[in-house]
Amino acid sequence: MTVKVVTDSTSDIPSSTADALGVTIVPIYVRFGGEAYRDGVDISANEFYERLVKSPVHPATSQPSPADFTAAYSQLAEKADAIVSIHISSRISGTYDSALLARGTAQQEGRIEVIDSKLNSVGLALVVMAAARLASQGASVEDVLAETHRAIDEVKMFGMFATMRYLALGGRVPRSVATTASILKVMPLLTFRDGEIIRAGLVRTVSRGMDRLYDWVHGRTGIVELGISHSMVPEQAGELKKRLGALVPEERIQLFHLGAGLGVHGGPGVLVIGVRQNV
Repeated sequence: MTVKVVTDSTSDIPSSTADALGVTIVPIYVRFGGEAYRDGVDISANEFYERLVKSPVHPATSQPSPADFTAAYSQLAEKADAIVSIHISSRISGTYDSALLARGTAQQEGRIEVIDSKLNSVGLALVVMAAARLASQGASVEDVLAETHRAIDEVKMFGMFATMRYLALGGRVPRSVATTASILKVMPLLTFRDGEIIRAGLVRTVSRGMDRLYDWVHGRTGIVELGISHSMVPEQAGELKKRLGALVPEERIQLFHLGAGLGVHGGPGVLVIGVRQNV
């Protein structure tokens, strides 16, 4: 049986990895005023952050349209018996709803299952890659779906934002809170709970934040896979990977570049860890 896996670009999966696993990535849109770009297609992560920092207009992101998903599903249906489409949490994006609408118009092309991962970025990536690895081995759609839901239950995320400035610009926190955080020189720690991003603490220095990220992983057992996503801080990501290599074999730690989906709210300096652990 041929099962194809689809996701959106908030997963931060590199195109080389997606190609190797047979994953189709439908890009979200990044808008700077009246200019719209497809994430990872018309604008790279590096180009996005360079413009984010310099532009007087704070960008916004929007989900792919149902037509974008319909086009992807129709193309894949020519060579697939079933499609498993796995997406960013429906509580923070309309992407899942767009995919559901597309399924309604493309269902005649074959079986299409749309899954809300309740995650994004590296957490979503770990789920998608788990499903795609099984699909590439010729597994049935039922087995791929079971693995997808198993991975969703087993993946946890924890991250550090270097600043609250972009959260404030995007309306995610009051500007007064961001200003106070800047004056006090504190940075937020964030995690996912029930599909939503919530604050998990504050730190005063990047060094202390790295310690908290390490401690978070150190306190977990049964880790089978770990990923680190970062925005424009490859040295910090590499240092964290090396440090975590004492807990998890480095060959099981992957690095990702945080794209526009979360980057529009985090800006440069974000470090996010995703772990999959046996539960």
